Amino acid sequence: MKYMRIETRILYPDPDGIATAAALLRAGQLVAFPTETVYGLGGDALNPAAVAAIFAAKDRPADDPLIVHLADAADLPRVTASVPLVAQDLAAAFWPGPLTLVLERGPAVPLAVTAGGPTVAVRVPAHPVARALIAAAGTPVAAPSANRFGHTSPTTAAHVLADLGGRIAAVIDGGPTPIGVESTVLDLTRPTPTVLRPGGVSVEELEAHLGEVALESRAVAAEPLRSPGLQERHYAPHSPLWLVIGPEAAARAWLRERAAAERAAGRRVGLLVPDEDAAALADLDADIEPLGPAEDLDGMARRLYAALRALDSRRPDCILARDPGERGLARAIRDRLTRAAAGRVVVLAGPI
Repeated sequence: MKYMRIETRILYPDPDGIATAAALLRAGQLVAFPTETVYGLGGDALNPAAVAAIFAAKDRPADDPLIVHLADAADLPRVTASVPLVAQDLAAAFWPGPLTLVLERGPAVPLAVTAGGPTVAVRVPAHPVARALIAAAGTPVAAPSANRFGHTSPTTAAHVLADLGGRIAAVIDGGPTPIGVESTVLDLTRPTPTVLRPGGVSVEELEAHLGEVALESRAVAAEPLRSPGLQERHYAPHSPLWLVIGPEAAARAWLRERAAAERAAGRRVGLLVPDEDAAALADLDADIEPLGPAEDLDGMARRLYAALRALDSRRPDCILARDPGERGLARAIRDRLTRAAAGRVVVLAGPI
């Protein structure tokens, strides 16, 4: 299915805007809207034509499943074959919020939503605009990130328009998203609950609630896929990105040496780094985009995609970034930067 170029309306998160967007969704149109994580591209999850339109607008491959968004956990039976006790428990603890649960697909969900697989990924978003829109539409809403497939995710309405303007009916401008990275995806169809994608709910939080939690390896092991965001290259800028993982001092030294070498070769360098690195490397002839203090992981996550888009818009010949570690939201930031680097990852010796 190919998209037809249309005028993309900008709506606002007032009652009129919500009502207009909900009517568009019921009519099978696509509407981008803010969630607490990133902007989602919404379509009626139970309407095969709307689901096909999502894939077309994003240029998304058919083997990459979508997440279904609900207004309330009570709607789970509309999209799942069963609701196990562990899902009820997690919903009570973390919904509404940035946790996606993988459950057995219900018969009403088109197979295109699940990439032909037997499971469906589902969550209840915490953003008031998202919940109001889904409730007003009266249907589960499939909503991947509102950007072209594989590109850096959008955290503002302007980001959505840059990627999808002319391809979708409307975007609700609800301002910047508060978390800035996508939801955690937890597969509950395995013997041990398994994190397929780290995100806004940390692994530590899940372990504290569930006890044992498994972590899916970065290699995609399951076919068909059970979660979006598992491709080797994803969330990526146009400029090639390199990620360095290692002890802070060693990683900072690597950034300095690599940036100097690139500049000596006549190439323009962008640095996507914490404030501490930005200060330490300020003497370099490089375009530095700071992410905030290294200890403020919430702030770094919130700024990640906007900073990456801003830096990429200036078209450096390469972007160099430093890994934030694995604690809390750092694990999600590492995942996004690793996939944005698409294999261009340097791992230095020593404790991180």
